[in-house]
Amino acid sequence: MSTDALTRNTDVDVPHTPHDRGTAEPKRRKPRDRPLLIVITGKGKGKSTSAFGMLLRSWARDYRCGVFQFVKSGKWKVGEQKAAEKLGGIDWEKMGDGWSWISRDLEESADLARAGWEHVRERVAAERYEFLLLDEFTYPLKWGWVDVDEVVEVLTTRPGFQHVVITGRDAPQALIDAADLVSDVTLVKHQMEQGIRGQQGIEW
Repeated sequence: MSTDALTRNTDVDVPHTPHDRGTAEPKRRKPRDRPLLIVITGKGKGKSTSAFGMLLRSWARDYRCGVFQFVKSGKWKVGEQKAAEKLGGIDWEKMGDGWSWISRDLEESADLARAGWEHVRERVAAERYEFLLLDEFTYPLKWGWVDVDEVVEVLTTRPGFQHVVITGRDAPQALIDAADLVSDVTLVKHQMEQGIRGQQGIEW
């Protein structure tokens, strides 16, 4: 991290440290700021990509940022994570065991998803982040691994100032109804329909 980044905004506790005050620091925000629950769903490509764009904006505004990927495992080498590590100050955790829809042990996949959600709940209650990205979180909800009503209750009553972005196909209606902003990404054409596999730098 550059010297400028380390010295900017010295009147508040940024860049973030494990012991900073998180959303309790009012100087981070302007009167117009409101914490949003955002859902990016649909069959088209670009859901996570859109969310990662918001992650970059939040990082640039000195928000404490956390990314929780609910499908990808630690074995996946994600380009956005590599960029986040270069930027610094972004927590990144993988909660899954790979592509869960081809998992050899769905019960283990479900357990990982439930444990991941409990971890997120703790972070929300502690107001650890101003920006949380729950990437591909709609899948554990769709498959019944995590209770939708519980998620809606936790996220709509979250304390402090916390933007939450959820991505993935087939977002449940209760989550859509609760959200402040919902985008449905439509599939028009995809190269995989032509037999072209996912491309480094484009898909990951």
